[in-house]
Amino acid sequence: MIRHPLALLCLFFALPLFAQEHSRKLPMDTAIISTNTITIKGKPVPYRVETGVQPVYDDGGKVTAGLHYTYYRRSDVDDPNRPLLISFNGGPGSASVWMHLAYTGPKVLNIDEEGYPVQPYGISDNPYSVLDVTDIVFVNPVNTGFSRMAEGADREQFFGVNQDITYLADWVSNWVSRHDRWRSPKFLIGESYGTTRVSGLALELQNVRWMYLNGVVLVSPTEIGIPRDGIVEAANRLPYFAAAAWYHKRLPPAQQEQELETLLEEVETYTRDELLPALAAGMSLDAERKSEIAYTLTRYSGLDPQEWIDNNLMISTSYFWKNLLRGEEAGNYTVGRLDSRYRGIDAMAAGESPDYNSELTSWLHSFTPAINHYLREELGFRTDLQYNMFGPVHPWDRSGDRTGPNLRQAMAQNPYLNVMVQSGYFDGATNYYDAKYSLWHLDPSGRMRDRLSFKGYFSGHMMYLRRPDLEAANEDLREFIRSALPGEKPARY
Repeated sequence: MIRHPLALLCLFFALPLFAQEHSRKLPMDTAIISTNTITIKGKPVPYRVETGVQPVYDDGGKVTAGLHYTYYRRSDVDDPNRPLLISFNGGPGSASVWMHLAYTGPKVLNIDEEGYPVQPYGISDNPYSVLDVTDIVFVNPVNTGFSRMAEGADREQFFGVNQDITYLADWVSNWVSRHDRWRSPKFLIGESYGTTRVSGLALELQNVRWMYLNGVVLVSPTEIGIPRDGIVEAANRLPYFAAAAWYHKRLPPAQQEQELETLLEEVETYTRDELLPALAAGMSLDAERKSEIAYTLTRYSGLDPQEWIDNNLMISTSYFWKNLLRGEEAGNYTVGRLDSRYRGIDAMAAGESPDYNSELTSWLHSFTPAINHYLREELGFRTDLQYNMFGPVHPWDRSGDRTGPNLRQAMAQNPYLNVMVQSGYFDGATNYYDAKYSLWHLDPSGRMRDRLSFKGYFSGHMMYLRRPDLEAANEDLREFIRSALPGEKPARY
């Protein structure tokens, strides 16, 4: 990597060279520039990296926070119409590290083919990065990564569904102005709670900042303000249960021997046409029918019929994670919440839920040393601040969440705006069938069906950790970006 000869380039304002003086106080307006080259799909792609901090302002123009970001711009292309991808992770309270160092950026973790950590920790080039077709900026909201509030700032202006959207829309608009990207086709990508964030930002940017988008990508989406509580939530778990049980070979031969996506299509149909109406029947469901359903649920979940009956045909995810592999034959393991391919060991085999999230502890093994090494040593962002993988943002105000309906409204007002959902089949936290359900109910009229798409993968919440899915997901994203560029087609119905 080649660094700018000054090591630290202060943009927009003259600021102290904090790279030479380690400090736990974040400079609110600064950047470091470096250059590099990566080979993507067999072709060299030179790029410029800018990692720095841009202020958040209140209505009176006072700095209330500084957001740390990392911006990758392809340097051999001088095109004002080149796409821009703005990336957020979730939590709320999670840094941008996950998609930054494992999905779309030019660097990926040193992990095995299935996503498990290996030592020595580190990073390598990402041969599947979408940097060949779009520039990318990874953003850390307040208190995540190196981003921090200014001294004396009011917490309540940041930590809530709508507060988060309001200040980030202003920050994004300012960032785009500073970097001369107003003519670029713009795309937002969010993972997990980041899908709530980008769904809300689509309308906020459009109606308050007059910034129109070409695409929004929802990776492992939350409910985005579209209700699916009660029996809908309970029924929607079944396809995920089937996927996880299939992976661990806990299904009867007739189901186990099917291709996963063929099996899931069958389970989805059963969920919608049989299970949901049965749950709606409640106590009016007779014992014979209840037993029949319990035996079908066993074929699709790997759990015993009596377990289903004892739980009124509504087994919780925590119970499933604890009990799918319970018993000596199955090894008495727990399975992961965010990615149920991962197994854990509890103090006691019995119980209602696992002692810990086996997948998250595995991920933190590799992500934490990698992001600290990369930002500090390779990009030269020297600071004594802790990089918050998960920052202090709670309590989080979840009131007034209309992010899904607002995304639909943004699509209706903007004929250029397309939406793609990406989900892993083994994700038990934001399961893929819930994601499909939200997509179906994002536009229940069906009039924008041609601008909505779903892609599924053979991994979990961070589906890109599995090497084949890293390639597939980036290719799906690359094609989504290309297809959302309308050329000279006017934005009209």
